[in-house]
Parts: sequence; C-alpha cells; structure tokens
Amino acid sequence: MERTPKIVIEHLNFTYDDGTESLVDISFTIYANEITVIFGPAGGGKSTLLRVINRLNDLTDGTQMTGRVLLDGQDIYAKEVDVAALRRKVGIVFAQPLPLPLSIRANLEYGPRLAGLRDKQRLNELVEQSLTQAALWDEVKDRLDESGFALSGGQQQRLCLARVLALEPEVILMDEPMSGLDPLSTAKIEDSMQVLKQEYSIVIVPHNIQQAARVADNAAFFLQGRLIEEGPGKKLFTNPTNKQTEDYITGRFG
Repeated sequence: MERTPKIVIEHLNFTYDDGTESLVDISFTIYANEITVIFGPAGGGKSTLLRVINRLNDLTDGTQMTGRVLLDGQDIYAKEVDVAALRRKVGIVFAQPLPLPLSIRANLEYGPRLAGLRDKQRLNELVEQSLTQAALWDEVKDRLDESGFALSGGQQQRLCLARVLALEPEVILMDEPMSGLDPLSTAKIEDSMQVLKQEYSIVIVPHNIQQAARVADNAAFFLQGRLIEEGPGKKLFTNPTNKQTEDYITGRFG
C-alpha cells in the first residue's frame, strides 16, 4: 500500500540560546496514518523535535532554527501560517497530565469553544466521540460534571488525549505520555493508538524501548541531536543496520 507523507522534515537544525545544538541536520518523513516512534537516550533532541513540529519553541527566547518542516507540503514556519490553526491541526500530549481546573465536560469543550463552536449538540457529540477514542467514555460518562482532577492519573492522561482529539486534529504528538502510568492504563492508551492511527498520524516519544517496539510502524533513533537510523519498526527493533542503534536497543548503553 502506498504511503502518504504527512510531515516532511528537511535539513532541520535547532540551537538553544546558550549555544546548545539540540537538533543537527535532521531530514526524515512522517507518514499519514502511521505511528512514528522517535526514541533514544535522554538529551537526544526528541522532545525538541515535537515542539518544533507544534511550534511550541516559538515561546522560547533566543532559539535559532534552520531547515524546513512541511505539513501536507506547506512550510509551517512560513509568514502566512496561522500558528493557532496549526496547533489545532497538530495536537500535543505531554508526559505530565495537565487537566484544566474545570469539569470533565468543560475540559473537552474548552478547545472547540475557543475555536468558535457554539452548537450544543455538536459539542455533546465531540465530548462523547473524543472520550470514546481515548478509551475513557465508559468510565466517566456518568461523571461528566465532576472535576477533571477527580480522575486517577491514568484517567487524567486519557482526558488530556481526549482534549486534543476534541479539536479533531490531523497529527497527534505524544511526549512520553505513559511515563507515569500503571500497566493497565498504558495498555489502554496503546490500544487506543492502534485505532486512532486509522484517522490520525501519530508521533510518539515512548518512555522505554519495549513500548517503542510494541507500537512503532516506523521508528527513528536519535542520539545527541542526530538522526542515526530510521525505518520500519519491525526491522529497526529486530535487525538494525547501525551499530549504535543495536547497542541502544540491546541495552549496552542509554
């Protein structure tokens, strides 16, 4: 089956204001309707790359970036790009669940209302749809007016995923979203990802190598800001071509 490029990264370099090179000449393609795993030791530039794709680094002073990031062929750093609209298309879920200090329902309605949606029926549909996609609906459907903080840690993380889904994005970025979760909550989110990729393109920085191998359609190994190797997940985790990749996967370092 032919793969459709969703995000194309071309010769991307990113430097923080202290001169630290976080990304060095990164070029690779993220495909539509796949789970792309970005893995490697801490400090390798993985989270920085997600922030570049979502333009969250715009909020950090003194950074420098060269190269291009194309979403459906459009340079996301072009002057005419509406950053708020981009962030609706490219949602991000962080390691630490951060519900808004609102009810479960209001957490999910917040983004669509901010984007101008007022239709009550459509808002109700989005609440149920996004909670179902995040494997949370059955657990909270009778508690929608309770605070998001009343949920367990695993439920809060799925609520944050549902909040991204309520905006009906095209790309979901996930930065170690299961690092603090129990095995059951982790399994629920991993199962959800397999369903979600039918509609969305997912890019995840996993919290361990086992998770990376379980979920990856495509994988990219980052080391000290450089892309060392990338390719189909099944191949990369069983038969990598680069010695550094093999050493990391087999636990010889990292």
